[in-house]
Amino acid sequence: MYWTLELASKLEDAPWPATKEELIDYAIRSGAPLEVLENLQEIEDEGDVYDSIEDIWPDYPSKDDFLWNDDEY
Repeated sequence: MYWTLELASKLEDAPWPATKEELIDYAIRSGAPLEVLENLQEIEDEGDVYDSIEDIWPDYPSKDDFLWNDDEY
């Protein structure tokens, strides 16, 4: 399983919190790339509910990780 910013961004608008099955369903309905579906299917499912993409990919960068000033643009 590998995640990139592009792949993970396909789940930003997912209906959080969500189970693995709900995320797979969302990815199919939203037309996410096959890699997103494969990554979601590789998650070991113990009935967990995920609150955000950070629960799936802990290294997902937050807005605080970027060093630009929104006021300048």
